[in-house]
Amino acid sequence: MSVPGTPASDPPRPPSRVPWQTTSTRSVYENRWITVREDIALLPDGRTTIYGVVQCAECVGILPFLDRDTVLLVGQYRYVARDFYWEIPTGGQHRAETLEEAAQRELGEEAGYEAGRLVKLCDFHTSKSILREVAHLYLAEELRPAPRPPDHTEFIERRAFPFREVLAMVERGEIKDSMTVIAVLHAARLRGPR
Repeated sequence: MSVPGTPASDPPRPPSRVPWQTTSTRSVYENRWITVREDIALLPDGRTTIYGVVQCAECVGILPFLDRDTVLLVGQYRYVARDFYWEIPTGGQHRAETLEEAAQRELGEEAGYEAGRLVKLCDFHTSKSILREVAHLYLAEELRPAPRPPDHTEFIERRAFPFREVLAMVERGEIKDSMTVIAVLHAARLRGPR
């Protein structure tokens, strides 16, 4: 019980809300896309643990609407997943580039368009346990042709799909890319029942 006129002390935070402290870190690997480091983290109970962290640049994903009912998806073979997938244009943000500039660049490189209007859908952590990467999703409208050369490692197909079919592909589990799934579900919510 607190005494009148004295500040009450804050209740202790539960261990689930106490930030872990980094006591040391060492670089393990680095290339132009990722860095991998190994940290020693101090846990809320005083013990320490080793923690591997993969760091990436922030990234963007763009759901391009050709018209009210039609979207453009890009298809490519994904080396790590070992299969071909349909997905929205995505890519990493370059240094000194705003998120909107990154979205327009990726849209031009992968879809061959520029957006007259970009609508921010959301941002999210692509993986919160070992990967530090934040994805920013946009809906692109009022498209006009503006092709840019693709990345030298990209071999891309482009195809227009009815939006309702893309939503069904997400619901059937045919679309596996998390940025595409989240962007399509957000767009469906924004569009409301038809």
